[in-house]
Amino acid sequence: VKAGAAGSRPGYAGGAAVAAARERKPIDSLTYRRVIGHFATGVTVVTAEREGRLHGMTANSVTSVSLEPLLLSVCIERSAAAHDHTAAAGRFAVNILGADQEAVARLFAVPGPPEPTGLRGVRFRTGPHGNPWIEGCLAYLDCEVERLLDGGDHSIFLGRVLHGEVARDGDPLLYYRGAYHGPALE
Repeated sequence: VKAGAAGSRPGYAGGAAVAAARERKPIDSLTYRRVIGHFATGVTVVTAEREGRLHGMTANSVTSVSLEPLLLSVCIERSAAAHDHTAAAGRFAVNILGADQEAVARLFAVPGPPEPTGLRGVRFRTGPHGNPWIEGCLAYLDCEVERLLDGGDHSIFLGRVLHGEVARDGDPLLYYRGAYHGPALE
């Protein structure tokens, strides 16, 4: 067998197994959600300012994409108020939450409209690019929207990172199997 051909790699089942898998019933969204819930993620609040109106939403679908250029992605549901607000603003901040900020994560997990001057009563300061930075977070990243990509019922906001700061030491807030956890997954 030639190197790289089907069956030449240890553990590779070959074409018959692939064909059989394609004939099986596809995974449904509830099963997918249960399975992917076993992947622990960090928790952030994505914030944006547009024409004096502020918005924030809890997000765990944040991924570092590239170091050259500096890019990250965040996925936002198309039907969420944050989607159109962030797209129109053309910029956003990623506020990385600490383990002691579960209440903040829960607050911004509830959908709501942009606000004229506040951010759901949470203390914040304005970052160097005009985005709200929630006080007490572990770190902040300011981004401009580089591109919007189709992600099914979500859009993938590809953000060019303009600025970042580590604000304090501390343990991260994690999301695992449908619940918030400290770093030990207690």
